[in-house]
Amino acid sequence: MDTLLIEIGSEEIPAGYIIPALDAFKKNILSALDRSRIDHGSALTYGTPRRLVLIVKEVSDYQNPKTSTITGPPARVGFDEKGNPTLAAEKFAVKAGIGLDQIKVEDTPKGSYLTAVISEKCESCASILEHILEKQILSLPFPKSMRWGNLSISFARPIISLIGLLGEKILDFKVGNIKSGQYLFGHQFMCPGKYKVASADAYFQVVQQAGIIPDIDKRKAALKESINACAKEHDAKILEDDELINLVTNLVESPFPVVGFFDDEFLEVPDEVLITAMREHQKYFAMIDENNHLKPMFIAVNNTNAKDMRLVARGHEKVLRARLFDAKFFYEVDCRSSLDEFAQKLKKVTFQAKLGSVHDKILRIKAFAEYLAQESSYSDKHILAQDVVRAAQICKADLVSQVVIEFTKLQGIIGRIYAQKAGEKEDIALAIEQHYRPVYSGGALPENPIACLLAIADKLDTICGCFCVDLIPTGGADPYALRRQGIGIIQIMVEENMVFSLKAMIDKGLTFYIEDADKRDETALKILAFFKNRMVNILTEKGFSKEAVNSALRASFDNVPDVVLRVKALDVLRKEPDFEPLSITFKRVENILKKAGNKSFISVDETLFEDPSEKELFSFVNKVSLLVENFIQKGDYDTALSHIATLRPKVDTFFDDVMVMAENTKIRDNRIALLSSVSGLFKNIADFSMI
Repeated sequence: MDTLLIEIGSEEIPAGYIIPALDAFKKNILSALDRSRIDHGSALTYGTPRRLVLIVKEVSDYQNPKTSTITGPPARVGFDEKGNPTLAAEKFAVKAGIGLDQIKVEDTPKGSYLTAVISEKCESCASILEHILEKQILSLPFPKSMRWGNLSISFARPIISLIGLLGEKILDFKVGNIKSGQYLFGHQFMCPGKYKVASADAYFQVVQQAGIIPDIDKRKAALKESINACAKEHDAKILEDDELINLVTNLVESPFPVVGFFDDEFLEVPDEVLITAMREHQKYFAMIDENNHLKPMFIAVNNTNAKDMRLVARGHEKVLRARLFDAKFFYEVDCRSSLDEFAQKLKKVTFQAKLGSVHDKILRIKAFAEYLAQESSYSDKHILAQDVVRAAQICKADLVSQVVIEFTKLQGIIGRIYAQKAGEKEDIALAIEQHYRPVYSGGALPENPIACLLAIADKLDTICGCFCVDLIPTGGADPYALRRQGIGIIQIMVEENMVFSLKAMIDKGLTFYIEDADKRDETALKILAFFKNRMVNILTEKGFSKEAVNSALRASFDNVPDVVLRVKALDVLRKEPDFEPLSITFKRVENILKKAGNKSFISVDETLFEDPSEKELFSFVNKVSLLVENFIQKGDYDTALSHIATLRPKVDTFFDDVMVMAENTKIRDNRIALLSSVSGLFKNIADFSMI
């Protein structure tokens, strides 16, 4: 067994392409080896901007043998009466590639048939790899690919070298006009030229000599260590930014950081603007002091260790100065206008072609947020309503600011900064930034009531509007991120224990779009189903059983926090040893009631009881119902369900002693009414027929 090495050398691949391509490369090659019946060990991937590397350990020299049995004509056709092979047997032998003496006769349920055992030829691993590698390399997925020269192939960037080694054997294949070999290109600036790789196992020794750190984790560790050392030399520390570290790691083959400086005058600009200018355009690391205040310096990471690194730093400083000058200019221009003036400009900004401008959306959000404030359980509703209306008025204003036009990632953040500068209440300013939350799955949620209500109003307005114009998510298509926004609404409502009606919220949101009541109800049902699916996904991802989730949602999902409490209680109850018989009993109750039809208008008449079990069950139901109702009001579903579970022996005795569907109509209806009172205890908690 040998080690397999494949290196694809190329011009600089974008940083974001590297890891997904390596993951796909590993998966595809291992799948190809498995399909080809080639044993192998573990696989590891390595990558830099100029090379993608796959190493597979303990690759077998040959395929595993494979035999198969093929069936031919019946034995009576293959041999004559004297046992001599016929023409049919001869043709079968030729087809199977065996001699007549190798034909076997096997008995099957359909009779005796001629059979042949065929052993497939075992090819060498090297020959198989040579045949498949071109296709595997060209099938690597990239967001964008390019062609070069007069070739018909495409790749992330032009391929300039290929290494294919199985142990010491050079794999002979070609991609485009590049033939595989055993030479790699060294670091473009530090160690240019070709380096011979004698065997797959010698790769790391050679690549180290070539000035390259191919291991992404090791390169990241080296990067972090070097930039932290630079910061420490200047009594500073790096502003934490894992995303930027991951990005820069895949921008270089070996990291060489340098410290640069910028003028103190730029510190008049908000830190967020300066950091974004450094980060987004130049991929520079911001530096802060011990009090977390931004310092007028930065770290740039180079792909080469120049003789005069101070000269390199001056080059970075010159580039950054132009960027910061632009940022300072945009900020100063913005400061000449108020957020209300910005908000008026939103009349010319389209939200969605069929849903009007962003200014139209603001008007809807204002009315919607005020409604939510009045319906909420927060204190000082009058003041809260005023504040949330004000926040809604200016929450999108920064979209037309010069800073956000230049740095789109500062949307909301700049709005908060400008609101604070204008003297708005702190919670209103924070709501402008936080109403976009959560910006990704598991992200931070809004932190104050104004932000929470504004976030829900904004998100639900988008959902209602998109459903009204048939922009409904389908499969993988969700251009307006409605699923994420629906999940965000649910998470906020659960976190803030917002118990107002989900259906009422949706109805209110639709009144801004649809006047016809029937059409509004039809659309509301679609949106409710959409939210129900989101709840299923959220709760099952949290580890709750799908049965418990579906059971609770089937009962009701209008009160979102209440759903979570009921699912938790059901999941606890399901783990009890006597849950199964309890579930069977309650399912039986539900099944009888479904067959009986709607008898909810009938009350239990004690004078019609014929058996003691009826009276005992009725008495016990009345006793338990008082306790259960009290615990449900408190949201204590664990205790409520434990009391409901005590009904099972009484219900079982009732089923054993009486015939529910009695011939006497009054007695039958009375017994159905009694079972309805049992069902009434848990029907608003869960539908046990779903478990």
